[in-house]
Amino acid sequence: MLFDLDDTLLNRDKAVDKMFLIISEKCYEDVKGSAKNEMLQKFKEYDNRSYGNGDKVKVLESFFDEFPPKYRLPRNYIQDFWNHTFPYCFSINQDTINIVNIIKKQVKVAIITNGSTQRQKAKIITSNLNSCFDKIIISEEVGFSKPDKRIFELALNQLNVLPEEALFVGDDIKKDIGGCQNANINGIWFNPHMIKNNTDIKPYDEINSFGRLLSYFT
Repeated sequence: MLFDLDDTLLNRDKAVDKMFLIISEKCYEDVKGSAKNEMLQKFKEYDNRSYGNGDKVKVLESFFDEFPPKYRLPRNYIQDFWNHTFPYCFSINQDTINIVNIIKKQVKVAIITNGSTQRQKAKIITSNLNSCFDKIIISEEVGFSKPDKRIFELALNQLNVLPEEALFVGDDIKKDIGGCQNANINGIWFNPHMIKNNTDIKPYDEINSFGRLLSYFT
């Protein structure tokens, strides 16, 4: 069983909330109430626009332009600040680890994630996921990113399993489910927010809670 990382195993939304709090404490004086909420929504908007792009300078520069801070991070420091701070904003639900460990007793498990090697490894270690998985494949490290079928094929080769023996679990209908299907792997769409599927991609199955994965092994 192969897993996506962000918004599948880890809750990226909560991590963005925490990152915003760190920035607001570091760069702004006492912001409260509706002003703080408006800033958070805008921060999420800028972050969302750059999702999948390793360069985070534009996110904070745009945010600072719209909400001038008391202390503005220097442009040449923003990327390092993001790389060293954001991974530690992640935490994992203990139930998720328990479910992965139950599955691992029966089949090989791996992570396939897009993103920068440094940040993704830091998230995985911070969340104690590094000990749970047989293989961890990060796009920057291997030179392919989802939905390219080659990143999925690489995982299969490393695990020594055939496409029809594997399942991939991910939240992104195009990159995760479309991508794994390009490699002839059945994709399980993790859709906790019950988003409508407006694509032509038909997942093998759709789940809205992680616990439902256990039904494949009983």
